Amino acid sequence: MRVSRYQPVLVALHWLMALLLPIALGGGALVLVKIPNTDPMKIVALQQHFAGGILLLTLMLIRLIVRLSTTHPAQASAGSSILDRMAWLSHRLLYVLVVAQACSGLTMALQTGLPEVLFSGHGALPADFWVFPVRSVHYVISRLLMALIALHVSAALYHTFILRDGLLRRMWFGRRVPQAPGSVASARSQSLS
Repeated sequence: MRVSRYQPVLVALHWLMALLLPIALGGGALVLVKIPNTDPMKIVALQQHFAGGILLLTLMLIRLIVRLSTTHPAQASAGSSILDRMAWLSHRLLYVLVVAQACSGLTMALQTGLPEVLFSGHGALPADFWVFPVRSVHYVISRLLMALIALHVSAALYHTFILRDGLLRRMWFGRRVPQAPGSVASARSQSLS
């Protein structure tokens, strides 16, 4: 049995992550990299970035569990099998990339002794994080995430303003109406998804 909307916890997690992911990515790409490792503000910025990464990893894992354990609407269609396959793949890649980004950040933190510096005040930041190969991995994943988020937002805008199919209603709060396969309501929800 399908429903007309996603589970409310999943909706809340979606929008919370839609807010937090760009903040974390933008903070890393636009702020963190510009602070010299010798500046005391770098430690404060890294503490926030580290905590944000752990929070995002936790939220994504909770989101995955909720997604796998609840009923959800039928897969949306953009009217093209290629676009539909891209949507299916890009949604899964979001989960993979967020987890991979957090794991690469944690790996880099452990390799550089960052937890001791950030939370115990012992040691010092490395002169350059780029000497650690995992820093390049963290960078590449961040750029892939930025591109995937831009694609996701573009697809939502396409559904909203070009197709006008009401797709965003599925990822908002409201009554979740059960829909039997093959019913008129189910067919309408598929066209709206």
